[in-house]
Amino acid sequence: MSEITVKTPVKNESTESKEGLWSMIRLGLILAAYAVVCCAVLALVNNFTAPKIAQNQERKVSAAMKEFFPESGLTFETVTDYSPAVVGAITVDEIYVAKKDGSIVGGAAQVTGPTYDQGTILIGIKTDGSVAGLKFLKLTDSPGFGLKANDSTFTLPNGKTFYGQFEGKNAKEGFEAGKNFDAISGATITSVAISSLINEGSKNLLAYFALKNGEEK
Repeated sequence: MSEITVKTPVKNESTESKEGLWSMIRLGLILAAYAVVCCAVLALVNNFTAPKIAQNQERKVSAAMKEFFPESGLTFETVTDYSPAVVGAITVDEIYVAKKDGSIVGGAAQVTGPTYDQGTILIGIKTDGSVAGLKFLKLTDSPGFGLKANDSTFTLPNGKTFYGQFEGKNAKEGFEAGKNFDAISGATITSVAISSLINEGSKNLLAYFALKNGEEK
């Protein structure tokens, strides 16, 4: 009986190179397909959630304005004739005013910027420069430390919440930790950063008040 010899096909370097190239291309196409699908899903989710997020933001602002300026008969408007300058990473997103019989009695600035992570505040100021209130619209700092700034159950040694201590103070003097407001122990970066947001918002509000007061004279 004769022996049967099975010959194994020998791949040359050119064939192996082509197969390797095709494998890389195929993997790249698969990854690209996954990326396209993920982007499409994210865009779809964003289309559904963005309007709801905007509505929630509007409700927060509206509620805060009523809390800052509880006097009856007031109207609230979004300022469209003033554009605050961008200062570093801090932006004044919106400015709102409270009016009584057509005259401005106060306003609020929505300010976003870096804290320990990122924060958006609404600082309310009366036309005399006194702080009407401070609200957080967003704060993503460290739980247990920076987030104490927006914690209604956390109080400073002076008995007030971090955000509550600013009410009634003169925004014209600016705010400096340890000088005219208390920082949160263990969260100095957050405390100082928030004061920068307050100062920027106050500066632009007071400038707008002065501008409109000059126009009325």
